[in-house]
Amino acid sequence: MRHPTATADLADRLWQAVADGDEYRAVDVVHQALAEGVDEEGLLLEVIAAVQERVGAEWAADRITVAQEHAATAINERVVASLAHRRPPGQRRAPVRGRVTVGCIDGEWHAFPARLVAEVLRLRHWRVDYLGAQAPTWHLVAHLHQTDPDAVLLSGSIPTHLPSAHAAITACQAVGVPVLVGGRAFGPDGRYARALGADRWAADARSAAAVLEAGVPRPRQAGIRQATDDLPHLADQEYTMVVQSRSQLLKQTLVDLEAAFPALRGYSDDARERTVEDLAHVVDFLGVSLYVDDSELFTAFLVWTADISEARKVPFRSLAAVLEILAGQLRDFPRTVHLLREGAAALCDRPTRPVSGPDTRA
Repeated sequence: MRHPTATADLADRLWQAVADGDEYRAVDVVHQALAEGVDEEGLLLEVIAAVQERVGAEWAADRITVAQEHAATAINERVVASLAHRRPPGQRRAPVRGRVTVGCIDGEWHAFPARLVAEVLRLRHWRVDYLGAQAPTWHLVAHLHQTDPDAVLLSGSIPTHLPSAHAAITACQAVGVPVLVGGRAFGPDGRYARALGADRWAADARSAAAVLEAGVPRPRQAGIRQATDDLPHLADQEYTMVVQSRSQLLKQTLVDLEAAFPALRGYSDDARERTVEDLAHVVDFLGVSLYVDDSELFTAFLVWTADISEARKVPFRSLAAVLEILAGQLRDFPRTVHLLREGAAALCDRPTRPVSGPDTRA
């Protein structure tokens, strides 16, 4: 790749094209760079990925809308595809190192990181079956039976999908295919990958390629493990009870919240719907934090939510009230109450600071 200054300039020019919604100009920027000798892997990981990261940061800071974020992501996806289609036939027919399957865990719609991994592996002469967003686990397993790849690579950006990731990991290993995982959902150091029994974790596309090149042994086919085999704390059933009572928790929390903040009763239907969605996110992150038994996952989400609210000039004082209401409803569950207390303390200690980017975006 070029000098960092030149790389930053290239990323800025691509960002301007993407932000303007100009797909043709965006494609021209990267094709010109390729013609000038910039290597394709560097373009993918140091330019296009940097622009996609900026898309998420601009959304978090409330400088672009959700629609603009989606449009920008779609352009970046087309830019990546345009690079792949320019590869000479000889490169596309080169001998392959092996065959891998790349996709997102069930429920995960943020497919761009997985797409970058797939393209980097193709550049490094792997045959890649790219399955895209939210690959249902049992369809994934059926594909593995048909193709018998050397490994499956699963990407996840949203931590609430970790239970689905766990199911996919054990199901793939049960048919003898090793699993390499990556993405923000698994924690910055891969802690949740290890907790869920993945064979390997990679921080980025180059790391994933290095792991595959080093070789990943096939697991012993011993059937699908139970969740409690990897996560013994699930035996207390707190995660199960919270998930099963999700609808009732949301309904009662909204009633109690309206009693604490009467102004909520005057919300429009749209505002009320957004409030319910926000409550659902809190309960979902509470649940997944119980699943992996990690309070940091829950507190990080709450602090991020408060940051986003602040960027949008939305008061977040009701967030602490939500945690107190949930603690009252779930007072018989000690691990759950502990998580809620940790979350409340994190909000209380949270310094006011600008939003740098969301922790749960691709």
